[in-house]
Amino acid sequence: MDNRTNLDDYLAGLGISDADESELPPPAPDALTGTPTLEAAAEDPRSTLEAFLRGLLGRIDPELQVNVTQADDALEAEITGENAARFAGRDGRTLGAIEVLAYTVLAKQEGRGNLRVRVDIGGYRKRQAEALSRLAERLAVQVAKSGEPHELQPMPASERRVIHIALKEHPDVMSESIGEGNARRLIIKPRHG
Repeated sequence: MDNRTNLDDYLAGLGISDADESELPPPAPDALTGTPTLEAAAEDPRSTLEAFLRGLLGRIDPELQVNVTQADDALEAEITGENAARFAGRDGRTLGAIEVLAYTVLAKQEGRGNLRVRVDIGGYRKRQAEALSRLAERLAVQVAKSGEPHELQPMPASERRVIHIALKEHPDVMSESIGEGNARRLIIKPRHG
């Protein structure tokens, strides 16, 4: 039975806090080949994220690989491997949880709560973004023909962002987010009128 009661206890079990080194499990094989540890990566958010994800993935499936890059507005991590896609979880929930943990680790280690983190596993986010872009285009045609706005179901900010970007330059329709919190949703409406 797991008796850890808070995030700090859990992170300590992953080697991410000031926990006593004797309590930590031995490092994953990758750590012996030069992969940065969280302590060594403390000055560089990219290295911190990479070290955290390698440690986490080493406990899930040692065959998974991670590549972290710095984008304009965020750190982006791509997790690949033969069985990577199955770790996205239902509707990307596991992927979302990994993203939240990664963001928490960066905020805790680096003091950078303003740095965005995007994680993709087996191309899940890329496929999802492509599907949302196609949906946006189909709905744009429908709204342009009917002249009536179309309201989508509540969705996470990252998904709304994909649709906003897809329709940003559309000549006939525009998108707008309305609502608060988990009920925030997107409306596609005619640009003129």
